[in-house]
Amino acid sequence: MASTSTGTPHPAEGVPAGAADTVERGPEPSVDAAGARPAGPARASARASAPASTRDAARVRTPRPAPAAAAGQMPATPDDVATALAAVADASDALFLQRFFKTGPGEYGEGDVFIGVRVPALRAVVKRIGPLPLVVIRELLESPVHEHRLAGLVGLNTLFARASAARTRDDEERERLAAFYLSAVRAGRVNNWDLVDASAEFILGEYLFDRPRLLLDELLDDGDLWWRRVALLTTFGFIKRKDASTTLALASRVLDIGDRRDLTQKATGWMLREVGKRVDRVLLVAFLDENAHRMPAVMLSYATEHLDAEARAGYRARRR
Repeated sequence: MASTSTGTPHPAEGVPAGAADTVERGPEPSVDAAGARPAGPARASARASAPASTRDAARVRTPRPAPAAAAGQMPATPDDVATALAAVADASDALFLQRFFKTGPGEYGEGDVFIGVRVPALRAVVKRIGPLPLVVIRELLESPVHEHRLAGLVGLNTLFARASAARTRDDEERERLAAFYLSAVRAGRVNNWDLVDASAEFILGEYLFDRPRLLLDELLDDGDLWWRRVALLTTFGFIKRKDASTTLALASRVLDIGDRRDLTQKATGWMLREVGKRVDRVLLVAFLDENAHRMPAVMLSYATEHLDAEARAGYRARRR
């Protein structure tokens, strides 16, 4: 294949029923997964709430190839993946997805290309092909085709999950894979909301849980829409382990920055809602009591979705 996310988009994004089961350059792993730049005073909020690290992230090493899917079987190539995806693509789905993911001039997904592969079919293709070597994942992430990049992220999630499992845990490999993913984010390859949502929590959310989280301050403060969303969605991994500290710090920072972009507001409100649902409703209510007056309507609506009607109306009434 010439150089040409996992998971179904979350219902928080308002995905139509027809898109709920549908479906970004290839990085060199040269960046420390804990973040390359020191955080300034403006980034202290999330850093202050992070748990102590067991150790500093190691420098990035050259990635090792993934094993073949079965003994005696040659590892898949990028062309293998592209051909298998093309076989299950649908032209009408491609047209719909081009519109739904805002690929027109000036839109957030400008220039993205879809071939029309639904997520269940995409997952089945990657599973059938077997573990993807990192060199193949890199080339898939270089592709202008959205589903190729999503397949690469599905494969990367699989490698990271295997390196994190109790029986096959490999901390060195986890470091390499987290750094590889971060490089892909910084190179603009994870560049649509479904790609972010399908990968950030499963890689950085797992890798950074017991490490310093300066990286998330850096990504949030940069201002790039997708970097900021990666920072926010990474905290979903923390939330699922009952740690809401970084989510609350980053949500407050989004309000301080004044980012009113719809996708940022949805991501922030969604994570706040998950804090109330999965960690402690008291934490959500305390955040709302302090900040509802300055929360944009979309963020507030998402954050209060699981509250009763009277409580939602009360918080809406506090907005300026």
